Amino acid sequence: MQKARLGEKNAEIPPAKKLPLLKDVRDESADDIRLVLEPRAGTVDAVILMEQLFRLSELELRFPLNLNVLDKGTTPRVMSLADALRAWLDHRKIVLVRRSEHRLEQIANRLEVLQGYIVAYLNLDEVIRIIREEDDAKASLMSTFSLTDNQAEAILNMRLRSLRKLEEIELRKEHTNLTTEKGKLETLLSSDKRLWGEIAKQVEALKKAYPLFEADGTTRHALGARRTVFFDAPTTDAAEISEAFIEREPVTVILSEKGWIRAPKGHNAVIDEKGFKTGDRLKLSLNCETTDKLLMLTTGGKVYTLGADKLPGGRGQGEPVRIMVDIEEGQDVVSLFVYRPGTKRIIASSAGFGFIVPEDDLIANTRKGKQILNVTLPEEARLMVPCDGDRVAVVGENRKLLVFPIAQLATMSRGKGVRLQRYKDGGISDIKTFFAADGLTWTDSSGRTYSKPTEELTDWLADRATAGRQPPTGFPRNNKFVG
Repeated sequence: MQKARLGEKNAEIPPAKKLPLLKDVRDESADDIRLVLEPRAGTVDAVILMEQLFRLSELELRFPLNLNVLDKGTTPRVMSLADALRAWLDHRKIVLVRRSEHRLEQIANRLEVLQGYIVAYLNLDEVIRIIREEDDAKASLMSTFSLTDNQAEAILNMRLRSLRKLEEIELRKEHTNLTTEKGKLETLLSSDKRLWGEIAKQVEALKKAYPLFEADGTTRHALGARRTVFFDAPTTDAAEISEAFIEREPVTVILSEKGWIRAPKGHNAVIDEKGFKTGDRLKLSLNCETTDKLLMLTTGGKVYTLGADKLPGGRGQGEPVRIMVDIEEGQDVVSLFVYRPGTKRIIASSAGFGFIVPEDDLIANTRKGKQILNVTLPEEARLMVPCDGDRVAVVGENRKLLVFPIAQLATMSRGKGVRLQRYKDGGISDIKTFFAADGLTWTDSSGRTYSKPTEELTDWLADRATAGRQPPTGFPRNNKFVG
């Protein structure tokens, strides 16, 4: 590509705001090409910025390769790159076999002649007599020394200056070398593995003949040498590159009881009845940023992934979340939260079964979501709470509280889980994890916070799957840790 064209195309990028990470592009070229890319801030990841440029600018060009060829010189077909390379290697093998066989024919002819020469030197006086006295010297040589036609012809065509004693030593040396070469070629042709090994050496020789330029430009080679340099592919995740295109802004995600969702800008969005349709009201809200991913659990035990930047803005009542993901008929949203890589959550069914699941395993790449908790009607997914502590507190709808070590819960990617608490009637109401050193806290409906040291929770400490006891005085009447 021409330098001017490259600079022109890259200069169009910042005004078009296609690259939020790039501030400016300057052409400082003289004899060599020099394009200066200025990031918007010093904290911009250079790898992500370059991957964006490769996608949006002409720093990297992709063009189709139509390998419409004659396979083996006879059959027209369209090959893939892998097929073309394989055909080239097969051709290299054919060339190697033909060249080796041709060389063997040459060696056989030369060895035949050399054997005749050696016979002549061993019987030099008789050979000279036959040549001088016999009318048909060729026939006489062949009958006297059992020579072939080629050997007799070669002896008759020898120059007089070749008739030296030293020449015999040279002939025997050549004979030995050719015999050794013949053995190697026959061994090569007898083994397919050896043939491919020789081809590998030839390809390696090509790499040395046409090497790469070093990154510092110190290596110089003849015309035709490779000018491009091989590098390892960047380790940047495709999601990171895509995320870098999103302008980071604070938003407040609002989900209504009837499943309408919107994300007005800012973390101080006003939530009132005017923002909902008649008969609808707030289900939950959370603060996040446009670069965040949201995970949504439904009563069927499925988790769906939503991009915060894809949610409708603050105008109107938003849009039904069901048009963004395929929530099955009869199922409802249970929980919506921001995905945090590396963290874990506890998921539980209404019957009190649950397990620990890493948030990384909750990401769903399709509209259909990912099945995490296995439930059968009338049971349904009820809770998904952060897993941050070494103790688990579970309270049931029957107002029984149970505390047990978190080590008694298994970590899984999918399943029914184990029983957290046993109920005679009703089901699970709420779960909370805490550290034993901090104690258990809860908030009542008036906003007052209560704290209970672990030493005072002896009456509620037991193994999982037990019933528990009535909670301490001051525990919210709605059987939730937040009243």
